[in-house]
Amino acid sequence: MHSLISIHDVMPETLPQVRELLALLRAHGHEHVTLLVVPGLAWSEAGLQELQAWQDAGMELAAHGWTHRAARVCGVRHRVHAALISRQAAEHLALDTRGIGELMQASADWFPRHGLQAPSTYVPPAWALGRMPRAGLMDMPFRHIEVMRGLLDTRSGRLQPLPLLGYQADTRLRASFLALWNRLQALRGRYRTHRPLRIGIHPDDAQLYLSASLKRCLARVPPSIRYMDHPRTRPG
Repeated sequence: MHSLISIHDVMPETLPQVRELLALLRAHGHEHVTLLVVPGLAWSEAGLQELQAWQDAGMELAAHGWTHRAARVCGVRHRVHAALISRQAAEHLALDTRGIGELMQASADWFPRHGLQAPSTYVPPAWALGRMPRAGLMDMPFRHIEVMRGLLDTRSGRLQPLPLLGYQADTRLRASFLALWNRLQALRGRYRTHRPLRIGIHPDDAQLYLSASLKRCLARVPPSIRYMDHPRTRPG
């Protein structure tokens, strides 16, 4: 058994927090994680070199939207999602199918254009894929896509449900909600599906309300592997 650990929102301004999180993960024996990079920002040469160094060290670089910010809030569904989960982050929900496809393609193209390995994993901001049918995902240059429920194989169109833990608790209300969510998800993984836990970490989580819970989790879960190395996502 293994765990799947990702660090979200890897941006030029969050690199110091990402370094600290990687040190925390290594201290708990987690050497192989997936870094969710937001490409459409003002990346400096030094920042790009750091991404390259992490990739050379065995980290997976995944594409994570374009700017990680919705241009506008559209419709009731998006308003509810923004209020409860994503705030302004779910940029897919402001786009139609064509716009989502163009955003995903641009996100994929950014990596090799800057000398980085092309990503095989795509994670929409806030796990909100939006109005993109599964058939349309087969034309995207990604092997698999992470959504709230699990990992979606773009070749077969099949979803592998996987439990997901989160720790982005910047208010007491969100902390209470996430603590209950995490308990239910951990039980689901342990007693019902026996599938690996996904642990989604945001840059400031180690300083927020659930920081102690996050560290306890990292100490007890199995060693992490990259999304691209998960048995159900490897090419072949």
